[in-house]
Amino acid sequence: MAQFAYTALEGSGTVTAESLRAARDVLRSRGLTVSRVVETASRSEARPDAAWTSRWGGERFDLKAFARELATLLGVGVPVVDALETLSRSRSGKPKAVLDALADRLRSGAALAEAMRDPAVASRFDELSVQLVEVGEQAGTLEETLDRLAEFRERRDELRGKVGTALMYPAFVTVVAVAVSVFLMTRVVPQVLEPLRQQGRELPAVTRVVQTASEFLVSYGLIAGLALAALSIATGFALRNESGRRWWDRTQLRLPLLGPVLRKQALTQMAVVMATLHRSGIDFSRACGLTARSTPQRVIRRALEDAREAIVGGEDVAEALRVTGQFPPIVIQAFAVGQQSGHLEKTLDRVARTYEADVRRSTQRLTALLEPILIVLVALLVGAIALATMLPILEASDVF
Repeated sequence: MAQFAYTALEGSGTVTAESLRAARDVLRSRGLTVSRVVETASRSEARPDAAWTSRWGGERFDLKAFARELATLLGVGVPVVDALETLSRSRSGKPKAVLDALADRLRSGAALAEAMRDPAVASRFDELSVQLVEVGEQAGTLEETLDRLAEFRERRDELRGKVGTALMYPAFVTVVAVAVSVFLMTRVVPQVLEPLRQQGRELPAVTRVVQTASEFLVSYGLIAGLALAALSIATGFALRNESGRRWWDRTQLRLPLLGPVLRKQALTQMAVVMATLHRSGIDFSRACGLTARSTPQRVIRRALEDAREAIVGGEDVAEALRVTGQFPPIVIQAFAVGQQSGHLEKTLDRVARTYEADVRRSTQRLTALLEPILIVLVALLVGAIALATMLPILEASDVF
């Protein structure tokens, strides 16, 4: 496929086709009176713009960058179809295919939101994004809506990154500690203790415990590893269904240190989504439904769905949220006051920023607390193995 620039009585633009003749046929089928068609660049020869290449990240379609860049082009007066073609010319692979498909649907008379629902590209856009674009098109504020969509996804990714970064170091230390311990127990301990065992010496209690664990790992380590892998796979399948996933989310929220951070993270995302939808002109009931479906935490999602049903049935907002037992008083009060004052988006934005700062502080404290705990546990584990190994040698040497 190649890109062709054309000039017609009705206007100018670009089209994708196999050949120059095919490009002319496509343009004529659209009812255009074409005066000039020239090839610009083939897909393999096109050189993406450096700025967009760095932001889009290779072959991965980045909805956040798409929304921000499309809003920028619309803001300077570029029509939607021309803007999509401009973005398409700067990309290759999957991002280009998505943009080309969107542009083709718009040329056939579809709206952008309708094009985003097309089966060929629907997997690239979540329901929240499509609904926001649809509202923006209907209200004539597509540029502002796309900016809000990009801002929301940036805030969401930043929030997720904070929690992920906080857990990265503890996970790394844990993996290294397990790997070192397995190596010592299967390679070092047997070689050191075997001569002492052959001499028939009485081993200290701590050494006998380590020796038993070492013999088990040497004899049944492979079987234990396969069983652990099978258990992990079975757990993964169990967590794919709704009940299993809800159980896992509920368990996460109950964890002593991590649970409060994850709850605040979920509530922050909920407040940001709700504020974005309300600012875009979506009514409260519809916004509640969209927010619930876009919330990954199943427990919070179910609570918001229950609250929405109660509110639609005539229940007071504060009471409907309180009955679920999942929302803290500050969130309940923010919804109630925001609804009464007509400034729900401002109230929720303030709550979201408060929780964002709280999540940042909590993750820093969590990391600061876990680091010394893990270091001490690793030192105790390795020290116990070393002591169990060296103690009989020292006794045999009459050191004690």
